[in-house]
Amino acid sequence: MPNTTHTIQLTLKPGQHDGDGQRVAEAAARHLGLTTGRVRSAALYTVRYPLTETQLSDFATRCLADPVLHDVRLNELTAAPGFATYILVARRPGVTDDEGTSAQNALADILNEPLDVHTQHIFSKKLYLLENDLPEADLRRIAEELLGNKLINWLEVGRVADGIRDYTPRPGGGAEAITEVISLTGRTDAELLQLSKENIYALNLEEMRAVRDYFAAPATQAERQAAGLPADPTDCELEIIAQTWSEHCKHKEFAALINYKDLETGEEKQVDSLFKTYIKDATSEVDRQLRANGNDWLVKVFSDNAGAVRINADSLFVWKVETHNSPSAIDPYGGAITGILGNNRDPLATGIGGARLLFNTNVLCFGNPEYDGPLLTGQLHPRRILEGVRKGIEDGGNKSGVPTVNGAIVFDDRYAGKPLVYCGTGAVMPMQFAGLDSWEKKIDAGDRIVMAGGRVGKDGIHGATFSSIELDETAPATAVQIGSPITQKLAMDFLLLAARRGLLKCSTDNGAGGLSSSVGELAGISGGAVVELEKVPLKYPGLRPWEIFVSESQERFTLVVEPGKMAEIAALGQEMEVELTDIGHFTSDGFLDVRFDGAPVARLNMEFLHEGVPRKILEAEWTKPAAAEPQVPAQTDYTATLTQLLGSLNICSRESVIRQYDHEVKGRTIVKPLMGATGQAPQDAAVVRFNFESWEGVAVSNGIIPRYGDLDAYHMSAGAFDEGVRQIIAVGGKLPNLTPGDGIFWSVNDNFCVPDSVYDPISNPDGKQKLAKLVRMCEALRDATAAYCIPLTSGKDSMKNDFKADGVKISVPPTVLYSMTAKMEDVRRAVTSDFKQDDDVVYLLGETHDELGGSEFYALHGQLGANVPKVDFANAKALYTLIGQANDQGLIQSCHDLSDGGLAVALAETTFGYGYGAEVELPAAGLPLATQLFSESHSRFLATVAPEDVVAFEALLGSRGTRLGRVTPDGQLTVRHAGQTVVSASTATLRAAWTNGPVNKLLGVVSKDNLSHSNSL
Repeated sequence: MPNTTHTIQLTLKPGQHDGDGQRVAEAAARHLGLTTGRVRSAALYTVRYPLTETQLSDFATRCLADPVLHDVRLNELTAAPGFATYILVARRPGVTDDEGTSAQNALADILNEPLDVHTQHIFSKKLYLLENDLPEADLRRIAEELLGNKLINWLEVGRVADGIRDYTPRPGGGAEAITEVISLTGRTDAELLQLSKENIYALNLEEMRAVRDYFAAPATQAERQAAGLPADPTDCELEIIAQTWSEHCKHKEFAALINYKDLETGEEKQVDSLFKTYIKDATSEVDRQLRANGNDWLVKVFSDNAGAVRINADSLFVWKVETHNSPSAIDPYGGAITGILGNNRDPLATGIGGARLLFNTNVLCFGNPEYDGPLLTGQLHPRRILEGVRKGIEDGGNKSGVPTVNGAIVFDDRYAGKPLVYCGTGAVMPMQFAGLDSWEKKIDAGDRIVMAGGRVGKDGIHGATFSSIELDETAPATAVQIGSPITQKLAMDFLLLAARRGLLKCSTDNGAGGLSSSVGELAGISGGAVVELEKVPLKYPGLRPWEIFVSESQERFTLVVEPGKMAEIAALGQEMEVELTDIGHFTSDGFLDVRFDGAPVARLNMEFLHEGVPRKILEAEWTKPAAAEPQVPAQTDYTATLTQLLGSLNICSRESVIRQYDHEVKGRTIVKPLMGATGQAPQDAAVVRFNFESWEGVAVSNGIIPRYGDLDAYHMSAGAFDEGVRQIIAVGGKLPNLTPGDGIFWSVNDNFCVPDSVYDPISNPDGKQKLAKLVRMCEALRDATAAYCIPLTSGKDSMKNDFKADGVKISVPPTVLYSMTAKMEDVRRAVTSDFKQDDDVVYLLGETHDELGGSEFYALHGQLGANVPKVDFANAKALYTLIGQANDQGLIQSCHDLSDGGLAVALAETTFGYGYGAEVELPAAGLPLATQLFSESHSRFLATVAPEDVVAFEALLGSRGTRLGRVTPDGQLTVRHAGQTVVSASTATLRAAWTNGPVNKLLGVVSKDNLSHSNSL
């Protein structure tokens, strides 16, 4: 009779390179100071299914092993000679096992018999053998800090001589039906605050008082008595309120009443909600102007998971960018992979649901990865965060089959406590599903609540509230969710079909707050809901009702389904291997009613839940930072300065990161991150084709320049917005609303990430100044949207980006990211940055000013400066309009926006694609040479024009284009000024400096002569 439990071990054949083992050895030495000796990795699989020896061997050799790489051992755990210790990394019960699931599908195929997809038969694990005889404590450190998360993984360590202990989980279901009652009556203010802190409610004193008063009100008491609930709140009720009222979900500081003073000018004003004043109202005015001019493509903003704009009569473009900062600080891989997967779910579940994902973006802010000083308690090294976040984004995007087409990495020591991890996703959705408008969410009493996708566990509990407070050494591991790209891919494919078959009324994702958030928000449409928690499928036993309701376990959606369609949608879920569970129904009685086995565990008035949070009143005071233009040492060798800049941390190549992301999957990426014959020419924006039936597409850019905020937050924000716009103009995009009914949509997400900006004389004495910076950032956003007639469609704020430990607080610089998308009418006409042919004429478009403040040139000399670059919106718009006209006439061969490092860096970067050089002459009069070379004045481009098009181009651009020189075939960059050669270098040397910068060195890429990179991965 076949055995029912088997072990398969795959080890690399002698002589094969073990990259995984090498990475573990290097990480242990680098991050933990431990010497492991050689590390050898092996893949293990435990199979709980009756198989004969022949079936097991066939499965292992034909489905799991690579015959070139692997030796296969069956039903034994062995270690190669010369290895003293081991670490086994398994998964705890109920944790999603993508590799095991894939292996199980392969076993079903080879046996040609179905295996129940909801029963786990195959469990994957990883075994690491270490050459050195390390003590158990050191093995535990490597296991827990580098190889696994104790919440997710079971970790076995020991000496090989004592035998390798295996571990295989035994999954089970079932909750712990315990609901506690928590009395608020009679608690002092100090006791209320202590309760909030201990339970991670993240509510302030006024909010805790409001909760206490609600439960003490006679009307509430009478209603609770009638419903069979105790007079005092349950743990589930307080958790629901805390999640709903969290800064992460409620955006209380953006909704606050702010008393603002400008101590420089004496201006005083009251801002009635940053969101309403500077974002919502500004977009409403843009929308009014668009519609007045026959451009009615703005379909849905701010009221759903993502914004939606009309591509054409048949389809919508859906766009969302989120942050995942706090989780990425304590578990960089887990935080980042769930950041990208969670953001994917936002456009997927906008409106009815079922959008088709088109691309991902990511923008990352880290501390200096070369930092070699001491770390605070609980603080991870910036390089470790960089490596983990990069890997998480790779797995989140690549394994989901979604291309990562655009992004940026910014380094600043102030991101060493908490990194900023921005994840963006664009998608396309039909205008209608089964005759219904796809972007609408409609719910009636009696509609069923269906949970789809992954199961619920403890991972992600308190994620929303944890992300609403500053980070310290006590941060809970349970706040980090566990991502499963394959589970989400199955759910994504299911949603596409369910929506197109008319089986969904609407949907939303289970993100921050889990079911509490998704059901609570959807219930606001119908007027109430009843949830039966005992029906929710669990990853493992022991969860209490409140944990089930607020857990942010990933890859889950909440679907709204009409009762008459339940049978059909259940059949589709079974066919597509997606678990669907009916967990309740919507009502119109005004209450969120949560039950377990028929007993009430929470019943909250919907109006109180969503509107009862007390409004904050905050104080902001702006003082202009003291700053002066520095005396920079006289430059005698500008070639050396340019070479240094190209190799500096914020300018050097990110190829080692880019090459890990698949930006080609789906085959629609037209302008990629790196291009040219070398595959190393950096591009300004991505261009992605919507489908293969037309040439319509979308340009994707991002604008982020936090260092300018040290001089003036207004000009930092305005500059970041302009940077995002000009990147799209550089690749051939056009501004919107220039002509009636032109239909050129723009869709922008604003993402504000700031430190704690609530004034406290002891804990946050500079809170008024930090809040004033946020106000100025928002003022610039309003002015930019009005100037360019570009609307905001969605966004996010993250307000508590501080890390505190050992009496030290590290706060991020106030940072805003503008993630921009714009319609490209014909992607075949996209423009790239690299020089294309000999003798093309080189132009500087736009004007250079004495604006070296905050520049990379000053940073190279350890200076900040004072003259921050300022945007002249009217002049910029006029120039961008002319460039659009030049592109319509096919006059521009290449175009590159000027940003970090100014003109000199842009000149070098445009030579990287094909090895061309350039001869350039800078104006002898006017600005000093260093300013001409390195000023980062906004709204400027470096463009080339074919000789035969020069007359037409100059007639169109007039004084806005300055002829600098020509493209040369000799691979030499020569810059002259006042008759003197001031820069002279081979483009290959400059490219080597850029390519071999610190990012690529740290992550282990690239040679100086790397001229043959493919654009694909």
